[in-house]
Amino acid sequence: MKQGVLTPGRVRLLLHRGTPCFRGHGRRTGERRRKSVRGCIVSQDLSVLNLVIVKKGEKDLPGLTDTEKPRMRGPKRASKIRKLFNLGKDDDVRKYVNTYRRKFTNKKGKEVSKAPKIQRLVTPLTLQRKRARIADKKKRIAKANADAAEYQKLLASRLKEQRDRRSESLAKKRSRLSSAAAKPVAA
Repeated sequence: MKQGVLTPGRVRLLLHRGTPCFRGHGRRTGERRRKSVRGCIVSQDLSVLNLVIVKKGEKDLPGLTDTEKPRMRGPKRASKIRKLFNLGKDDDVRKYVNTYRRKFTNKKGKEVSKAPKIQRLVTPLTLQRKRARIADKKKRIAKANADAAEYQKLLASRLKEQRDRRSESLAKKRSRLSSAAAKPVAA
């Protein structure tokens, strides 16, 4: 139902992005689209109407405005709770969750209360876990560096051995060649 369209049925209007009844995602900038929109006049073909009370009259509506229903759910994230109750970083968030704690009776007839589990709550345990994680990471980096240094040392020693063996074999070859050249060939 679109406000301002004074018909009980549907009409096809040319709408641009951002107008009610047309979000216009995936359209080019400024592109308009013809959409089918229902008018705002109430008729018998409607089964349900969602309404918002804007102004309270003299009398109460039975079952609607005569009883006060508290908001059942509040925020679950710690930073959002802080924002709602205007708290600082040092204030304890857990006390303020009790303001929207639900009390009800379960199937066994026992009175129980429920409150949301606070997410992203900074506790000593979470800080300890973070410290442990960082320490573990540092340990892993140190171990990797030590292993790399050890490997480089081993590689250098192997290369040195290889060089020494090669120089020895070359020296033997040279001496053999020089001794062969020094001996006169008997004909």
